[in-house]
Amino acid sequence: MDFTIAMFLLQDGVTNGAIYALLAVALVLVFAVTRVILIPQGDLVAFGGLTLAALETGRTPGSVWLLLGLAAAATVMEVIASRNRLPPGRIALNALKMALPALVIAAAVLLLAPLQLGSIVNLVLCASLIIPMGPYLYRTAFQPLADASVLVLLIAAVGAHLAMTGLGLAFFGAEGYRTSPLIDAAFTLGPLTVTAQSLLVVGATLALLLSLALFFSRTLIGKALRASAVNRRGARLVGIPTARAGSLAFTMAAAIAVVSAVLVAPLATLYYDSGFIIGLKGFVAAIIGGLAAYPATVAAAIGVGILEAFSSFWASAFKEVIIFASIIPILLLRSLRSAHHEEEE
Repeated sequence: MDFTIAMFLLQDGVTNGAIYALLAVALVLVFAVTRVILIPQGDLVAFGGLTLAALETGRTPGSVWLLLGLAAAATVMEVIASRNRLPPGRIALNALKMALPALVIAAAVLLLAPLQLGSIVNLVLCASLIIPMGPYLYRTAFQPLADASVLVLLIAAVGAHLAMTGLGLAFFGAEGYRTSPLIDAAFTLGPLTVTAQSLLVVGATLALLLSLALFFSRTLIGKALRASAVNRRGARLVGIPTARAGSLAFTMAAAIAVVSAVLVAPLATLYYDSGFIIGLKGFVAAIIGGLAAYPATVAAAIGVGILEAFSSFWASAFKEVIIFASIIPILLLRSLRSAHHEEEE
């Protein structure tokens, strides 16, 4: 280990930590609003990268069929939930509203994907496919359990992750893919060679985090989400639809997953099950940050990235163990310092 190697490791750690920060912020956002630990967040990242890779080669991505499947399940859930309280015409209208966006997006992708219209169109199509999966997933797996305990919601999240992993294998196959970098350039900074993609990762992460801060502090919708996060029952009493807030939180998490996928896909080969490890590292950062404070979560994510980089140099065979074990002293310390109480519903 010398200064040059340490700087290379630090660069890799900050780049990876920026990706983990996006995932951790998405996990904190969803947990704050819905009390769901969104384990499938990493799956959405992997599916986004695989979708973009397929679009670059002119193939129809398997996420088209995944989106249609989620839309069909959400539509059925909507019909079943409203069959006893709404007239048939209103039920049919709600079902159409639920299914129509997925049908339109799927038709557009099937038409445009083989044409290879360039990176901008590919990014738009990728976002159009992945972002709606968030609210569809919420409607199917979590909205019926909105008043359940955190443990039940965690079990549902694990089930959703396992289902999405199996569907990912069916729709994407077992082969791994990597996308082309958005900016193919490099710069020399002393002994370091800094790629433009790495700078883009850090810059995009900072820009997105700043946008989220402004959204929550300056917009009415952002304040409504914060109110839902602080007290769901109080938010309902003042007229905030908490179900819609949950759907919006999942939509934002899926959008963050698309940004993460676009940034990470040129740096690492993604497989249908790659999202679990990526998401787990974001979860470690969210746990260290307390699943509450965004600045602490971002700092923890950068720390996790740096720890991973240096662990890969000193003990590459155990780097995953070191990262996941880093939350043990944090959990132990918080367990000793916090007062135990019954969970509030």
